[in-house]
Amino acid sequence: MSIGVLFGGPTPEHDISILTGLLALRELAQRAKEPVGIYWSKTGAFMSVPATTEAEAFLGGVPKGSVPLSLRVGTDGGFFEVGGRLAREKRLDIDALIVATHGGPGEDGTIQGALDLAGISYSGPSVAGAAMGMDKWAFYTALRCAGLATLERALLNESTRELPFNGPYILKPRFGGSSIGIDVVADLETASARLSTNEHLANGCVIEPYRSDLHDLQIAVRTYPHLQLSAIEKPIRRTIDAEILNYRDKYVGGEGMVSAPRELPAVLSVERTREIEECARAIVSVAQVRGVARIDFLASDDELYINEINTVPGSLSKHLFVSPPLAFSQLLDDLVREAIERPTHRYSSAGADGLVLRSAGSIAAKLA
Repeated sequence: MSIGVLFGGPTPEHDISILTGLLALRELAQRAKEPVGIYWSKTGAFMSVPATTEAEAFLGGVPKGSVPLSLRVGTDGGFFEVGGRLAREKRLDIDALIVATHGGPGEDGTIQGALDLAGISYSGPSVAGAAMGMDKWAFYTALRCAGLATLERALLNESTRELPFNGPYILKPRFGGSSIGIDVVADLETASARLSTNEHLANGCVIEPYRSDLHDLQIAVRTYPHLQLSAIEKPIRRTIDAEILNYRDKYVGGEGMVSAPRELPAVLSVERTREIEECARAIVSVAQVRGVARIDFLASDDELYINEINTVPGSLSKHLFVSPPLAFSQLLDDLVREAIERPTHRYSSAGADGLVLRSAGSIAAKLA
């Protein structure tokens, strides 16, 4: 069986995606799986890279020795090595693709739609699941409709003159992953000013109350071979006075989320543990979770709110499955099996039988 690992992408989370992808590649290579590394550059180009490539090779852009690829859709679609004057193009023989792309078009349904059209079996969320998980307003709305607890949230734009809750506020990119682009501000006037100075808010901004009394809790879920919940983690902020769990807290340390400071398993009451696990199971259905996802909560001693979902989490959340222990190799194998045995949507033209076309008459007559 040939397994590909896709990582990188034109997104602010490009670098951490490289780490996740290389971790998966190295694990597969050590088990003689001979995986195919597919690097998605910051400019949108695809390249095949050796499974033994190190992170520093990407500091200058595309690693030396990379082979250009093209992604084609259609019946005979897939990834192809680009041919030249002396070489013919070659289709990569990939049975399943592990998607390790964080944020942007790698996690909002864009690459998932392209892979569906190309007929490539892949891990992680479907187009719909990815799109909902990336859109903080859509995810919030779905949670509210399902009766799940989340902090009140609103859309912020240039015409916003009042909000249904008081400050201080936290601003988040509507379509952004991780904690990049997040701002904490004191009042609506400052919040509105950030719309023109924070480039990460250009495509939309959600605003909610900033609660300094709440701390972070996280749990991962995986959906194959059956629904399984990880241990609950309490991430630790690297600086005591930090307003939020930021990008540095999560990823700066050498192995992405694996090296971030944490309390794992978190020391929680039986009731709080049960509450988080019940919420996680409900979200699997509401957000159409597939593969591995990480769900983030905000909590105090007597309050619990769902914050967001990461449908392609850093390091594929391998570090959270400690009770019972789950080997990274098993996690990857199950992602591959799910990709093959439970494929995402396959498009069909069933029902397009020509009846409408036969009765349509002249197009020119319809324009008259």
